[in-house]
Amino acid sequence: MLQIWFALCRHYGIDEVLINVHAHGDAVRKVIEENKDGLKVRLSEETALLGSAGTIHANRDWVTKEKSFWIFYADVLTTANLNQMLAFHDSRGQIATIGVYEVPDPSRCGIVQVDDDGAVRDFVEKPQVPVGNLAFSGLMLATPALLDVIPDTSPVDLGFHVLPHIVGRMSAFRISDYLLDIGTPENYQMAQENWPGFES
Repeated sequence: MLQIWFALCRHYGIDEVLINVHAHGDAVRKVIEENKDGLKVRLSEETALLGSAGTIHANRDWVTKEKSFWIFYADVLTTANLNQMLAFHDSRGQIATIGVYEVPDPSRCGIVQVDDDGAVRDFVEKPQVPVGNLAFSGLMLATPALLDVIPDTSPVDLGFHVLPHIVGRMSAFRISDYLLDIGTPENYQMAQENWPGFES
């Protein structure tokens, strides 16, 4: 997975990345050293998990001076066109832009309602009764203004604790390229069969 993400980053001109590590740190370091190939890689090793938003908060100094920065969930396989998503984000002027796609199992995802202009009007993480199947993809662009919305607690999760609070101030970019969350054994097996590969 790291090899694929590194190739995607290099392809789209992302030259510096931060990786959150909790388990199997030595194995991750080995993969990084063997595959970074010019990328600057910063490792954030968490002895206690901070949560997806907690990692961002703990490393806020790394991104606070950027116009915008990417957030990638590493268990997502995708061939998404990041240049198109970045152009969309830049044209919107919102705190954040989340990639969205249609899923067959919305109860295990962050479900989004979007208006005709692409603005997010509702966000519910793992709803018991989903109102649709348009889900957060695990790909996100944020501005430093997002940092001020993250609670100073731990652990803190983007889907549960942050994104619902910026409804109306974030946009949704529809991803039509290949995208699969391999966080379940079934999806992992599916990826073995239908992953088209990413050529850098």
